[in-house]
This record gives sequence, structure tokens and C-alpha cells, in this order.
Amino acid sequence: MTTGEAVASPKRSLASSDRLRHVDSMAQLPSGGGRISHLNAVILGESLESEENDLVFPSHEFSSQALVSSPEQVRFPSPSKKKKKNHLVPSLIGNARFTSSKIPLFKEDSVSMSRPFGLKDYRKIYERSIEDPAGFWSEIASQFYWKEKWDLEVYSENIDVRKGSIKFEWFKGASTNISYNTLDRNIEAGNGGKVAIYWEGNEPDDDGQLTYLELLERVCQLANYLKHVGVRKGDAVIIYLPMLMELPIAMLACARIGAVHSVVFAGFSSESLSQRIIDCKPKLVITCNAVKRGSKAIHLKDIVDSALRESAKNGVTVDLCLTVENKSAMKRGDTKWKEGRDIWWQDVVPHFPTKCDVEWVDAEDPLFLLYTSGSTGKPKGVLHTTGGYMVYTATTFKYAFDYKPSDIYWCTADCGWITGHSYITYGPLLNGATVVAPNYPDCGRCWDIVDKYKVTIFYTAPTLVRSLMREGDEYVTRHDRKSIRVLASVGEPINPSAWRWFYNVVGNSRCPISDTWWQTETGGLMITPLPGAWPQKPGSATFPFFGVQPVIVDEKGNEIEGECSGYLCIKKSWPGAFRTLYGDHERYQTTYFKPFAGYYFTGDGCSRDKDGYFWLTGRVDDVINVSGHRIGTVEVESALVSHPQCAEAAVVGIEHEIKGQGIYAFVTLVEGVPFSEEIRKSLILSVRNQIGAFAAPDKIHWAPALPKTRSGKIMRRILRKIASRQLDELGDTSTLADPSVVDQLIALADF
Repeated sequence: MTTGEAVASPKRSLASSDRLRHVDSMAQLPSGGGRISHLNAVILGESLESEENDLVFPSHEFSSQALVSSPEQVRFPSPSKKKKKNHLVPSLIGNARFTSSKIPLFKEDSVSMSRPFGLKDYRKIYERSIEDPAGFWSEIASQFYWKEKWDLEVYSENIDVRKGSIKFEWFKGASTNISYNTLDRNIEAGNGGKVAIYWEGNEPDDDGQLTYLELLERVCQLANYLKHVGVRKGDAVIIYLPMLMELPIAMLACARIGAVHSVVFAGFSSESLSQRIIDCKPKLVITCNAVKRGSKAIHLKDIVDSALRESAKNGVTVDLCLTVENKSAMKRGDTKWKEGRDIWWQDVVPHFPTKCDVEWVDAEDPLFLLYTSGSTGKPKGVLHTTGGYMVYTATTFKYAFDYKPSDIYWCTADCGWITGHSYITYGPLLNGATVVAPNYPDCGRCWDIVDKYKVTIFYTAPTLVRSLMREGDEYVTRHDRKSIRVLASVGEPINPSAWRWFYNVVGNSRCPISDTWWQTETGGLMITPLPGAWPQKPGSATFPFFGVQPVIVDEKGNEIEGECSGYLCIKKSWPGAFRTLYGDHERYQTTYFKPFAGYYFTGDGCSRDKDGYFWLTGRVDDVINVSGHRIGTVEVESALVSHPQCAEAAVVGIEHEIKGQGIYAFVTLVEGVPFSEEIRKSLILSVRNQIGAFAAPDKIHWAPALPKTRSGKIMRRILRKIASRQLDELGDTSTLADPSVVDQLIALADF
């Protein structure tokens, strides 16, 4: 049935639907319920009503053109027609285990990931990815260029702390370079003149573009400069840039010479930046003098200066700060400058050669560090390596978004977060995609940009969806948007009402939604719809990607089958998994692998319905997910307590109409200091200065005291109930040292 061929009634029984055989398979792989029945369904092209048990089927028109074209079938890339003698490419569905000696590793065998052959059974593909991960991922990896092949052992793992140190390795012994596979490989395939990046500045008339060839030349110039100033393989480089062209250029230049980049979101404070500088000890910092966000100018260079002063006090000195002159935000003469340390990008980088030899690195050599908040105050340096990450991000990008070479792809994230690494820079460019990368688009320009570039795949966060919802339908519908064919969501669970609005209004009821679940630590998508395959349920991330084995466990670590709720864990390793926390492998093991021995613990709660669909329910640890940004409660509490008039603070997450979760802070002031609006503003400013504006509390609740047990532990369960106004669900308070504190907090609540 095509989009225009509506059924007589949009409601129908699915009791005998043979289009859902893959769901039956989920009862065994990895686990799940039985057949979907007695649910309402619509086809793409039909409006989705408000019942929460609606299913959205791909239309025949969409599914027939999709890479995954039914619940039973999936397209995979074909091997090159050029083969070296004695190098065989076995069938993806073959029974024989795939060994590295059969993998075509020569340049002639490198092909675009966009060339499909045949149709394959999804169930069998998933089954093979679980039963024969070495063969499965080896065949996909053969689509990339490897200077040297990997060892016979394609991967090795220990995911169980009871058996020794946690360790994952994929394609160990192979040498490659992700910058080469992103740029040179595409140019050699004839795509040098294709646009790699469309860029939009703060103002509508401030735009630009780079082809793959132009991007390579810019990357090589910076790579040559970095080598000139002494950056070598394995050295760290801090990148503190907004979404300018120079940001992905800097990432790819570091990767080209084997340096380890650490991108810091250009909304973090100087203190947060200095923490990261102290931890990774970079050879240099790359930044810009300022950036405009709307009408506001942010002086990034000043923030970097402050961070460098602070890091120097802690024994870490950085001798070079390469600074982009962003003329639209600040004049060069107005920029504070330290001679001998600060260098203008425009004065040096363009003078270097546009060709730069590649530094071939081992598949397990570090690619980047990305710091993420944890349940303690110290940020965690998540370390990703090269080979497995490259293979995994490219593969998930292609199939989760149903990418075609003609697509124009826009992800609204920032490269300061993992989404910008995997699904703005590496995943799309490895596939030869054209990416739209705006600097700071507000909601008013969102659909102008879609129409201007004819965006076909639109990947955004539920925060933006809810913001647009609040503005009203007309804000969206006055634009054309006919180019969009796939919508996608990232960062946090999207509530069903926002999902429906996204589908009905933004997508005109004709675009599937890839509601993706993954983490900084996973490197790429883990549970996600494949747009042309199975029906979707509003708010569900649906089923696992190839090679991913999610399980739900109870508090004792026992796997729960069928319809259930519990803690989401992952069995076995996957190529994109992070390898450690930089400089702290013990914390890596304690945080992620000790809570449930034998599993990777995601820190998220999850439920699985009777049909096997996965529903993410949010963090279960002391981390708040604000607009898709993970913020540790301890970080915010520490920033509050650093205020001279704050004696104690406790922070919890609450539901927020726009951001998903908001930050609710209970604050006890020092003795004799009265509560005031001035102090409230000062406390919020303290958090903004130490962490960043995105971590500022939404609510300050004055607390003469905090509810504590006799051992001194703060009862956060009670604080969450008060913050959420669930006063009839406070539960037992008899274990508190002073139960009357609860009544005082309720009396002081400003609901």
C-alpha cells in the first residue's frame, strides 16, 4: 500500500499479521514477549490519533525503497567487483565462521557503504550478529580501507569483573586511519566534488560549504600545522569551539596524525574546562575569540584564558592556544591576547600544504576523549578507540537513518557531545553523506534551514520537539518541509505525546521516526527503529541494533524475561564500546561492570512490553538528563556549596515540560543568613560559572535542614517526592533523624 492508498478504516486487527515475524523472534533474541495483537494501526500517510497503543507501519512506498525493506529483509553493502587473488568475500548469511584471512583489505576493495546487494532476512542477520560476531563484523569492516589486516582473533573480551580486568578489543593488530576513510576514500570513489558540509552562521546570510576535496585540504593544512608545533601520535588536543567549520576540521586533523582529540562543549565554564585540561594534559588548546548565540556574544577566549590560568596553578601548563578569529562575533583588536602563547588560526594554518601523509594507527589506538558527568563530582573521560568505533558508527548511521547517497542530513546536536562526534562528523562522512551543520539556529530558523537545503533526514532532541510544540503548529506548517523523509530523536526518551506531534505535524504523518537510544559510552546507537522495517510505537526505541544484546535485570542481577521493568544491561561487547575511563580503569569497572557482574550496566531503567518493544524510563543513578545533557547531581551540589553563604545542598531531577528533566535544588544557608531573591540569583550564577548555563537549577527550594537518616544519609527519595509534588507518596519517614524536617520543607515549598 502506498502513502496515498488509505485503508477504509485506519483501525484494524493485527492478530494474524505476518508482517511481524521478527517480533516473534525477539522471544529468543534477545528476549521478549509474543505476537502483537488487538492493537490499532496506521500506515505512513495517515494521521496518528491519541491512543497510546497505536502502531505506525511503514508504507509500501517507503518500505520498498528502504535499506531494511520489511521485518524480514535488510540490504547490506556489496563487496567491490575488484578482488585480489585468493581474497574471498563469503556470504553474510553463510554458516562458516568468518576469519580474518578471508577479508579483502586492499585499497581496490574499498567501496562506498551505499552500494547494496540483494535482500536479507532481518531475523537471520540479527541472529548471525549474535552467534557469529567475528564473522558478522569482519564482513562489514571489509568495506573500509585497512593498511594492515587484523589478527586472526577478530575480537576479544572480558565483560565479567569476577574473571579479571574488564577488557574489549576489536580488530586488534589492524592499522587504519579514520580521517583517511572519511575523506580520501570518498574522494578516490569519485565524490571529491560532493558537498560534505553545509554551514549556517548566526545570521541567515552567513553561510558556507565545503566539498569533500576542500574539506580534505583544510584538514591537511591544520594537520601539518599541528605536526609543525610538535603534536605527535598519542598527544592530546583540547578543542573548545562552537559549531564552526573549524570544529570538524580540527577533529579530523587530529585523527589524521594520530593525536587524541578532546572536544569540550563551548558552553562549559572555565572551571569545567580547566578540569579537563588538568586531566588529559593537552599539547595545545584550539578555540575562537567569541561566538554569537542569537544577539548575545560569548567571549570564549576569555573562558579559555581563565581555564589555562587555573590549570597552571595545578601544575599543567599549556604553551599554545590556537585561536579562530570569528569576525561576526568579535573584532581581532578587541580580543585579549598573550604574546608567545596565543596564535591566530588565520595567520598560520592557511600557509601550510594541502596534502598531509596519514599516520596509520592500530585499531585499538585512542581516537578521542569525551568527558561526561557521573554520579561523583569528577567528570569521566570516556575513551574511544579507532577501528571498532569507525565500523560501528558508520554502520548504525546508515541503517538507523536509512541513508541514501542523495540524502541531505541534519543533526541539530553540537560536536561537544557524543552525538556530534558519531552522527555529525564520523558516521555521516564515513558514508559520504552531505551534512548540514548550523552554528546556533533558533527555533525560528529551523524550518528555514530545512527548506533551504532540502533536508531529507532530520535528527534532533525531544527538547527541541517540545519547544516547537509549545509555539504551536503554525510555526512549523508555514514552511514546506516536503523534502523530509526520515525523522529521528536522540538524547532522552521522547514522551508519546511529543512523538505524535513530531510525526503528525513535522512529518505530515508520512515520515518514520528513528527514536534512538545510546550513550556516550556506547559510541553509537544501541536500540533503534529501522525506519522501513517494523511498525513503531510512539515513545518506544523498539528493538536492538545488530550485534547488541540488551537484557533487563532485577536488583539482584537476574535476567527478567517477557513483559517486565528493571535495569537495562548489555551482554557481550560491540565494536563501538568505550574501552576505559582515561587514567582511571578502576572507576570504569566500578561504575559500569560491578553493579551487575557479567554485564555492562547502562545506568538506565527500562521496561519491555508484551510485544518485546523496549521503553527507556530514564536514569536510575544520580545523574539528571537535561535536554539530553547528562549532569551529575554531585557536580551541581558542589557548585552550590562552594557559595560562601550555602551550608548544604541536595539536588534531584524533576519532570520539565521542555527539557525532559529539570534541576531542583534544596539549599540550606549558613546560620543567620536569611533567604532572599538576591542569594537565589547568586547561587544560580555560581553553578553557571563553575559548570555552565545548561546546569543552572530551575528551582531553588530553601531548606532549614535536609531529611537525613540517623547515619547522616540524605533521603533523596523524599526530596524527589516533594519536588514532584507527590506529597501523598512520601512513604515511611520514621527512619529519619528528625521527621519534622519533611513538614518544614513542604511548608516552604513554593508550588
